[in-house]
Amino acid sequence: MSRFWTKKITELDPYVPGEQPQDKQYIKLNTNESPYSPSPKSLAAMTAAVSESLRLYPDPNGMTLKKALAKQYQLDTQQVFVGNGSDEVLALAFMGYFAGGKPLAFADITYSFYKVYANLYDIQPQLIPLTEGFDIDPSDYQNLDVSGVVVTNPNAPTGKALPLSDIERVLQANPDVVVLVDEAYVDFGAESAASLVNQYPNLLVVQTFSKSRALAGIRVGYALGHPDLIEGLERLKNSFNSYPIDRIALAGATAAVEDAEYLKEICDKTIATREWTHIQLTDLGFKVLPSATNFVFVTHPEKDAESVYLTLKEQGILVRFFGRNKARIGNYLRITIGTDDEMRALIDALKAL
Repeated sequence: MSRFWTKKITELDPYVPGEQPQDKQYIKLNTNESPYSPSPKSLAAMTAAVSESLRLYPDPNGMTLKKALAKQYQLDTQQVFVGNGSDEVLALAFMGYFAGGKPLAFADITYSFYKVYANLYDIQPQLIPLTEGFDIDPSDYQNLDVSGVVVTNPNAPTGKALPLSDIERVLQANPDVVVLVDEAYVDFGAESAASLVNQYPNLLVVQTFSKSRALAGIRVGYALGHPDLIEGLERLKNSFNSYPIDRIALAGATAAVEDAEYLKEICDKTIATREWTHIQLTDLGFKVLPSATNFVFVTHPEKDAESVYLTLKEQGILVRFFGRNKARIGNYLRITIGTDDEMRALIDALKAL
């Protein structure tokens, strides 16, 4: 704490990212990164972008990337926003659509950055409890008096997905506020709400290149929505950081969008490994929640999650433990799906316990 800090800084409870220890080589199953290389076409595009042109600013509108995304989703470029990772896109959306008014509704167990943004922008969270089985119940999002609604689909850290019909129920129940659907993991087994953008002017779909497209290192995210919503994000972006995506990242992300075949290949591999891991963990006595993501969320009726986490860490395997004080999930672990060899190493280590 510093005497130079403002009251806002002093009162912040910052987001805590997954561990990135440097003391030794780990099998990293704690931050939901892809175990696979980015698309070869993406790598080639980024290599080609390393040239004397880096002396110039990048395109502030990221138009090549917007065009590629618009083509993929059969939308207009005015319905696409691109930013420095989906976290920046979310931050701008919270600032632009939810701040300064009524509470913001989102699940009590979900991406923990939402509470951080709410605190930062003086937004009162209205936490909607997940069901006993850790599901989002659309009926709980009816008759709300809120500034907006955020639904994470599939949800994190639970990994459970909603059908598109349930997303529509939430949209139809909240026509006068923005409904933001965070789809960071949608490519691993859920159905995107992007197909609903032209039907619902209050829908904002947010996705990232960090998970399924294996580009966490270049920080690119995007939003899809009605042109009015996108224009609002552009106004905020240009008042904060006019050049959020650099030339190298724009080249790599654009090529990744255009390489749909590679995206399917690594998603299919991840899904197959996830299903194998689910079976192995169940055989070891773990309760494993159904997952439509690149991770599984697990608990063991006879084993302490923190002890398992610490023992695995000693053996060079990192998984995510959120802390004993986390209501309802204090004895759960989130395990990222790695390569087949990495998951076999995990299972062997757990068998030894």
